[in-house]
Amino acid sequence: MSVAESLMFLRSWLRNPRRVGAVAPSGPALARRITAEITPASAPVIELGPGTGAFTQALLLRGVPPDRLVLIEADRAFARALEARFPTLRILAMDAARLGQIEPPFGDERAGAVVSGLPLLAIPVPAVDAIVAGAFAQLRAGGCFYQFTYGPRCPVPRATLDRLGLVAERIGFAVWNLPPASVYRIRRSAG
Repeated sequence: MSVAESLMFLRSWLRNPRRVGAVAPSGPALARRITAEITPASAPVIELGPGTGAFTQALLLRGVPPDRLVLIEADRAFARALEARFPTLRILAMDAARLGQIEPPFGDERAGAVVSGLPLLAIPVPAVDAIVAGAFAQLRAGGCFYQFTYGPRCPVPRATLDRLGLVAERIGFAVWNLPPASVYRIRRSAG
């Protein structure tokens, strides 16, 4: 992570702390943890709130082909920086709460994974509901939504999980991230 990227992240946080949710970008330990289950077979993949691209880089290193990865970023400064850093990737400059209202980014094919860098604890519950419902509208059967949190439990409210027929499981902890963070896998319930 360059000093310029860290400063851009801090400036974005100062402009809108609820949208950015942290004063520093996610570190490599968290990026490795949240992408640990992703393989090329998971593609296509949608990333929500990529920020400066820590998870994006990890997804590419895990073998997700660039043409099978779409980034959804609402912050224009981050979107421009991502375009410069990852010129071959498709970046949609939009609010992730609108994900369920757009055409599937991969045509008739649904994503196998959604990786979220969004600060769900700082986002109003109705928007969290829209984000999660929209993500699952874009996921194929068996697809998973990966989310991290600095909080003590899953950042998706229990009522949202129940209403959408989802289950959340804590699958890891990135102790070397600042601050340390838990990673959750959310998927449709079997029953």
